[in-house]
Order: sequence, then C-alpha cells, then structure tokens
Amino acid sequence: MDYNYREVEQKWRTFWEENKTFKTEINPSKPKYYVLDMFPYPSGAGLHVGHPLGYIASDIIARYKRLKGFNVLHPMGFDSFGLPAEQYAIQTGQHPAITTEENITTYIRQLKQIGFSYDWDKEVRTSDAKYYKWTQWIFMQLFNHYYDKDANKALKISDLIVRFAESGNKSVNAVCDEDTVNFTAEDWNGMSEYEQQSMLLKYRLTYPDESVVNWCPGLGTVLANDEVKDGVSERGGFPVEQKKMKQWAMRITAYADRLIDGLNEVDWSDSMKDQQRNWIGRSTGASVRFSLYDVRDSMFDVSDSMFEVRNSENKQTSNNEQRTTKIEQQKSNNEKPTSIEVFTTRVDTIYGVSFMVIAPEHEYVPFLTTSEQKEAVEEYVQWVASRSELDRMSEVKKVSGVFTGSYVINPFNNEKVPIYLADYVLAGYGTGAVMGVPSGDQRDWNFATHFNLPIVPILDAQKDIDTQADNTKEGKYINSGIINGMNYKEATATLTKFLEENGIGKGKIQYRLRNAVFSRQRYWGEPVPAYFKDGLPYLMDESELPLTLPVIDKYLPTETGEPPLGRAEGWKYKGEYEYELSTMPGWAGSSWYWYRYMDAHNEAEFASQESINYWKAVDLYIGGSEHATGHLLYSRFWNKFLKDLGLVPEEEFAKKLINQGMIQGRSNFVYRVKESEGQGKKPVFVSFGLKDKYEVTPLHVDVNIVSNEVLDIQAFKNWRSEYVDAELILEDGKYICGVEVEKMSKRWYNVVNPDTLVDKVGADTLRLYEMFLGPLEQAKPWNTNGIDGSFRFIKKVWRLFYDDQDNFKVKDEVPTPAELKVLHTAIKKVEEDLERYSFNTVVSTLMICVNDLGSLKCSKKAILQDLVILMSPYTPHIAEELWTILGNEAGTISYANFPKFNPVYLVEANFEYPISINGKVRANLSFPTDTLPAEIEAAVRENEIVMKWLEGKEIKKVIVVPKRIVNVVM
Repeated sequence: MDYNYREVEQKWRTFWEENKTFKTEINPSKPKYYVLDMFPYPSGAGLHVGHPLGYIASDIIARYKRLKGFNVLHPMGFDSFGLPAEQYAIQTGQHPAITTEENITTYIRQLKQIGFSYDWDKEVRTSDAKYYKWTQWIFMQLFNHYYDKDANKALKISDLIVRFAESGNKSVNAVCDEDTVNFTAEDWNGMSEYEQQSMLLKYRLTYPDESVVNWCPGLGTVLANDEVKDGVSERGGFPVEQKKMKQWAMRITAYADRLIDGLNEVDWSDSMKDQQRNWIGRSTGASVRFSLYDVRDSMFDVSDSMFEVRNSENKQTSNNEQRTTKIEQQKSNNEKPTSIEVFTTRVDTIYGVSFMVIAPEHEYVPFLTTSEQKEAVEEYVQWVASRSELDRMSEVKKVSGVFTGSYVINPFNNEKVPIYLADYVLAGYGTGAVMGVPSGDQRDWNFATHFNLPIVPILDAQKDIDTQADNTKEGKYINSGIINGMNYKEATATLTKFLEENGIGKGKIQYRLRNAVFSRQRYWGEPVPAYFKDGLPYLMDESELPLTLPVIDKYLPTETGEPPLGRAEGWKYKGEYEYELSTMPGWAGSSWYWYRYMDAHNEAEFASQESINYWKAVDLYIGGSEHATGHLLYSRFWNKFLKDLGLVPEEEFAKKLINQGMIQGRSNFVYRVKESEGQGKKPVFVSFGLKDKYEVTPLHVDVNIVSNEVLDIQAFKNWRSEYVDAELILEDGKYICGVEVEKMSKRWYNVVNPDTLVDKVGADTLRLYEMFLGPLEQAKPWNTNGIDGSFRFIKKVWRLFYDDQDNFKVKDEVPTPAELKVLHTAIKKVEEDLERYSFNTVVSTLMICVNDLGSLKCSKKAILQDLVILMSPYTPHIAEELWTILGNEAGTISYANFPKFNPVYLVEANFEYPISINGKVRANLSFPTDTLPAEIEAAVRENEIVMKWLEGKEIKKVIVVPKRIVNVVM
C-alpha cells in the first residue's frame, strides 16, 4: 500500500486546527517550557526552504517537551512593520496594511502546511494597534524614567524632580548627558517650565537628540548600520550619506555594564556573546583635554564656512528640526571651542602623541578649519559623507585624511599637535576625537607615515618602529617627561593623578556602544505618542493610547522635507500641538513581543502578572546570528528596564539561544555560446561537458526546471520568451547544467518554494530532510535531489505496518529481545541527542532503528507504538495517522509519554568470544556473560574446532579476557 501523504497530512492539519490541539493555558501542575522562534517579517515572496530550518527545530523541541510532560508555550507572530511594504505603497499607492495582510495570509498558509504545533490563538502582529498600543506604553515608561547609578536601576523622573527641588543635582548620581551642569535647589526652583523640561531631557531614558545617521534620500528615511552595504541601501541600492538629524534616542548606554555582565548568565554561543561584548566595547582609560593653540588667529567664523553650503539643500527644515532650535541655541550658541577632549585606553603613551584626528562630521570642524585649508577640508568632508559608518570602520588598507590648519597643545609637554580629519574616526563614538600615537598603534603609524608626521619612541622595549608600530607595555618609559624610567602600572597611575589634580582630565570607563537612534522618517511604523509644545516633547495621556496611524494621500515625505506623517491633515494633539512625525524603528515592536504571547488578548496590560510570573522567560530561542547587535541587544535592554519597573521577574529574556545556520542556494547554470549573443540572433546553449569547446557566457537558470543537473528542455524554452527557439547542444541526449553554491535569492533563480516540495513529497519528508542536512548551527547547501532518501524512509516506516497486499500486519505479541534492543538503543540515543539539540543525528538514529526492525521483520505493537512516538516530533502527520491506526484516540500522541529507556534490554545474555590460536582467530564460541574464565578455558580446550587447529600439539596456555577474546598459546 502506498502511503498517501497528501491525504494524511491535510487530514491532520485540519484536525489540529479544528480541535485546537496545541492551545496552551497556564497550568501550575506542570513544569513550563517556552520555545520561541524569532518572528518573521512577512515579505511578499513568502517562505523559501531556508526559512523553515529554525522553525522545524523549535517545533521538534516543542513536541518533544510535551512528550516529556512539560506545559509548552510555542507561539508564532509577525514583525509586520517594515520598509518593503512602505516602498510598495509608494510605488502602487496601496496602503501598507493591505499588502502586509496579504503577505501574512501567505505565511500562515505555508507555516500551517509544514505542520508546526503553534498555538495560533496567541498570534501577534506588531502593526496591529492592539499590539503597538503597548509598544507605545513602554516608550512612555522609558520617557518617564532615568537611570540612577546608586540604585543601579531605572527610577521615576517624578522622584528625580522631587530631589532637584529639595537639593539640586549635586548629590544625584545618574546617567545623563555629559554637558549637564550642576545646579542647586534654588536654581531648579527658579527655572521656567521650559528650562526644567530641557534639563530633564538630559536624564530621560528616551529623548530627542541630534546625531549622525545614515540618511537615504532615495528611501526617504534613516537606515541602521546593518541596512547599509558598501555605501548604498541594502534594499534598492540607493546612495546613503552621513547626516546630522534630530532623532529620538534610547539611552541604552545606561545599561552597558548590565548588558555585558548579563552575558555570563545566559546559555548563548561564545561567538554571539563576543559580538555583543565587542559592540558594547567597555574600555578603562582616561579622558584628556587638549587646549587649542592660538584659537583667535587660526579660526574663521562658522557663518562663513562651507558647512552652511553643505546644508543648503536641507534649508526647507522639517518641523522636527524647527522644534529643537531653542534647545540647540541653549546648548552651544555657536561658541568657539577652546579645547578638545579625547578618551584613551593608553594614557601612558601621551608623550608619543604627534597628531590628533577628529571625525569629519565633528561639530568643531567649522571652527578648526583655516581659510588656507578650507577647500581641501570641504572636499574631504563631502567625500566622507558618501561612506557608511561600517565602510569607514572596516577600511584598514587605505589611508585618507586632511589637515585642518589648526593645532592643540599636549598638556604634558606643551608641544603643538596638528589636527587632522580622518574617516576612521566617527563623531558618535566617544568624543569624536582621538590622539595619534604612531609608535604604539599600527593605524596611527600608517597615518603618520602617509603624512610624514613624527614617530616618537616611548618605551625602551619597543622594537622596529621605523617599519611598524609596537604596542608593548613592557620595559621602561623614555622621551616621556614625568614618567621616564617607570613601568606601565606606575606610569598610568602617575599620569591619571596628574590629569585629575590639574583639572585637565580624569580616569574613566568608556563604551563603544552609543545611544540607540529611535526614529525612522517613514509612515509604516509605530507612531510616537508624543507632541511638542514650545519645541519640547510631552507625552499623551496613557488613557488615550493607542495613537494610530492617520490616513495620508501618499507615502512620500512632504514637499517641505517632513516625514510622510506630515501629510496628515489636522493631525494634532487636541487640535493644537504637533505630534512627532517620525515613527519608531523596526526593532521597537520586537523588543518585548515574547511577553505578549503569554497573554495576547489582554486589553488592560501588556501581559498579566500571573502569566508573566508563570512563563517568566524564553527557555529556548532560535534565530539568526545577524541580529546580534540589533534585535537581541535591544531586547535585552528593554527586558532589563521592565525588570527595573518590577513588571517582569527575569534579568535576561532568553535563557538558551541557538543561531541556526543559513541554508545556501544551489544554483544551476546554462552556457550560452557568445557567438549567438546579440539582438536578432538565435540563442545557442551548450551542455556543461562540452562548454570548454566554445566561448560561452554562464547564465543562471531556474533550479525548479532542473533535476539531478538535467535541464527540462521544454520547460526551459517556456521559461523565457527569448528562449522559445533556442538551440541546445546536448551530451548523450541530455542538457547537463553547471552547479554553484550561492545565497538563496530570487536574483539567482535558486529559490526553492516549500509549497512545491510539500506537494511533491510531503511536509514530513521536508521536515526530516532539513534536519538531516547537518548540524543546525552550521551553514549548508540545499540540494533538492537529496530529499528522495527521506521520502523513501517515510514509505519504509509505513511498510512496517502494512504488507504488499495492503494488509495491516501489526500484532499484539510479546517483543523479542532483539527487537527490544533495537528500540531501546533508539530511545536512549534520541533522548540524549534532543537534549543537546543534535537534530541531524536523531534522524540517523531513527533510520537505523527502522532498518533494523525491518530486517527483524518486526510487527509487534509494543515496539512500533513507541517508535511512532519517537518519530512524532519530526514527522507529526504520519505519526498521528499510525497512532490512531494502532487503536489510540485521535490527537493524543502530542501529549503521550516519551518512551522510557530501560538499560536491561541492552544487556547481552551471551557473548561471542573470538578464539585466537597463536595470534590468528580460528573460531568463535558463544558463552553466557556470567561464565567464569575457568569454565571458558575448559570448554575451549575440549572444543572440536580448536582441537582441529592444534594438529596434535599441546596447549601451553589459555588466556581468557572477559567479554573480549580468548588466546590459545601452543
């Protein structure tokens, strides 16, 4: 009987949906287990076979844990705000909500047909106003809190206001802007509302701030670093430039230490932890203030600089920028700087400074550039503006920079130090300025060599600094003033003390991490629940949430440069105050979504305390490593904040994280003869084995019309109109295609749709094959040709239950010891491997088990019923069918008991000893495992086969090695 997988799989998908088989409720009588996938953005292309890899693995664990007696929460939802839907809206005029809904419908259909055991009643969508109401609510809590260093947690701004009114801010040890001035209670109480609110913005955990961003004019929005590749947007390939803009920011830096320390508490990969540690970049060092040399003579007025010209294209300033003019005037008033501060982890190298570098976008550049250097500086600044931060940080070979014409004074030796601009320094990192010590840093050495700047040795242990830098800390200091003759530890302490005593610096811990930009100039995102009065932000009342997206005529920025929300007619708070016109970034809704799954329909709070305290944290989280410094970092930040507020019990939201490897595409190629290229020429294609005889152009071809590298010629001609009359030069009557492993992409025609495979071989086969490809964490190439082996295995399982005449052959008989051994060997291995997430080896174990049972012609119900349970996490559809065929109630296999391993069945009753005579094995004799060595020796001496090989010679010695071998020495 052939297994009708289409009929069986549809039957059980319908059963699960109608009976809500996987609906999950709080059940204190059971241990909980929360297994979660990183929810997808619903793109228009739907799923390809690479996407379900992690979903299949998480579903296997969810099903396995149910069998082990856990109450399992396994939900799915959609990160449904996103730029692609908005770009489509710009092109077509169709509202992003319509596009998103259509895409989600496709995703749900595809996910259901693969047989995932999600509780669909808990589905969430970040673009649903009922969901983003709580994203907005969390934003409001961030706005209303600050980070108190003494308490080491977020506290209410209202409490801070009380402290200010009673004693000013001198005793307040809080995370705030570096330019925050000290004030008394009298000062505070004498401030206007405007002044007080401006001061509070320096403390709030979210606040409007001017920062350098990746501005993409073509998309009309700011992009995150990971959305920019080689100076252009990843989507659409539009140019991206560095630009200062007013953005909302999240003070994630307040949590930097806790974000680093918390990595010791989670079971994540070392590489993932290292990525986050490096991104946060905690460094211990010192800040040093360098005075500017001859300030009045070497500067020129900012109003006369090219920076006015550079920003002229943005003269039609958005309301966001207009709102902040008062704050910015209060912040700087265009005051010319008198010093530049740098942070260094090697203050001991201060005497080796021969130049200073500041970021080309640094706010001091207009003041530092002399008239003689103006043209060169302007040209360099414009060039750097076209490069992404990632490009600038990763460039190590090419040296570039320009002299400003100005100098600073080294505070330790009073020497003039020239100030350069260079692209490897970013305004948003540290102070946006670094001191150049070419003898101790290779990048500085390269820069100094390129610009012919001095390279000063500072340690007697430095070697070969005329050919490369030497960053040693060994030896004694030379050419170093007050630290000459000291070692590293002494020198660092002496210099730090000098800085602090003279008020020109201090010891300091600094982070590479910057506060997170929290604005996007687009329509399709969460509206920010804030309005502006006198240029300052205020929050709506919580009872007025959600603030929903207004209707607009089109999804482009306004003619005056405002974000698309500026098109909304009459969209003002209480009809008077302007709302924030930017929306939240893509990571907002994904930074807390796991809590909403716990209580998805709660209208009173983001999740009830009962559900949060029961489910607590995610036990297993599966998703891509590309989210290391984005979603995963921001989610940890928000989780810690919610814990500070007493709303959640766990410091870390995901206890165990597995990053699945990418399934790479397997591209096929046809080879067009170059002589046949060109308009009007008949295309000629030559088979792979003959291509070297011609001059050819390799072209990607749709992998779905290729089988085992053999091209379906008619399908190929139908694929594209220009190939209808193509001539194909064959080998042995076939056209053989070339093969390469590449990223799976529509561009390379190598996308394999799971719908096609589910129809061709079934969902169980697809699930089994994806797990069999290799370890979950590793990248692996897709090869549809290999799926046939998994399909044959499914049919082999079916044949354990039915004979060739379609007769059900399972008997309720006592299993043999051999059958029990096969089964319990599998039970032990499957359980061990699933506990350590070795998904591919489980497939091998199941295949061996089925093969061995087939060889034994096993048809015992007691054996096959446990086999079905073992298989059910991987192949749930056929398992459900066989479970009911064996007489069990429909749907109960999901909550059956995982078979219990019994080691007794692996103990052998007999052991077959090889009998070695003078070093050569001549016979095999079987003895009960408890036979004494003396009894074995006696039996060997009397054995006829042994006697034959002795050929009348006497036995000198018999050596019995229990359960190993018997050696007979003549």
